[in-house]
Amino acid sequence: MARRSGLGKGLDALIPVPETINTTKNAANQPLMVSVDNIVPNPRQPRHSINDDKLQELADSIREHGIIQPLIVTHEDNSDQFVLIAGERRLRASRIAGLVEIPVLVREASEQESLELALIENVQRADLTPLETAEAYLELSESFALSHEDIAKRVGKSRVTVTNTLRLLKLPETVRQALAEERISEGHARALLGLATAQSQAAALATIIKLDLTVRETEQLVRKMNNQKPKPVVIEKTSPEIQELEIKFRSMLGTKVNLRHTQSGGTITIHYYSDEELNHLVEQLLGESTGHA
Repeated sequence: MARRSGLGKGLDALIPVPETINTTKNAANQPLMVSVDNIVPNPRQPRHSINDDKLQELADSIREHGIIQPLIVTHEDNSDQFVLIAGERRLRASRIAGLVEIPVLVREASEQESLELALIENVQRADLTPLETAEAYLELSESFALSHEDIAKRVGKSRVTVTNTLRLLKLPETVRQALAEERISEGHARALLGLATAQSQAAALATIIKLDLTVRETEQLVRKMNNQKPKPVVIEKTSPEIQELEIKFRSMLGTKVNLRHTQSGGTITIHYYSDEELNHLVEQLLGESTGHA
């Protein structure tokens, strides 16, 4: 199987046309018209919720203009059924609009590829919530043994972004529910990860909602609850050369790096946020593994 290079080529360029579907239209990479009743949802679809109002708007548009972009499906062997890979919203809206047949592109895809492609499409369209994205990353990690680095390459994100998104799943149910309902933002949720217990996170959540705190105010609240003094604002003059070195360190290591330079020497501080990030840094800097993965 050819290695996929990322998001730039579009979903239809990432997976091959199966030889078993050999009609004139599909051989020319043109869509087939398929009954909506013969398309079953992707069992690994990362999206769980779809806004009803937006779905109705899409259905109205499809009823007036038709489907502009075909859905992507895979064909089940010895069956007239097709499994949806990408296009969950369009499929649901088509049914609401009363369409009998819709255009599809038939592709070959394993279970892993189906999940990856559904995830990629939603990431491209910014359709997934932070928690849905995190759950999809977790599925790729646990079911298909992909590292954070592997996942990052497949979805066109940085490894640090993938790791930080997965950390959202460590939050207690009350916080995850508030995030899912958009009562707090992903920034608020990340700040709450700085508290050690579910009880303290839930208490901070109640304060955030009651006082309508910003993300910056939430970070200050977390420091206060951890008995940390607010960090003083220190304005230091840093030469352009030192700034450029700091940027290069961050780019090379893929994580936050602080470089402090003085006349008598200085310090380089490398931050990491998980065992996997530590292992990645050790491999990069020392050429060996810590065994944490």
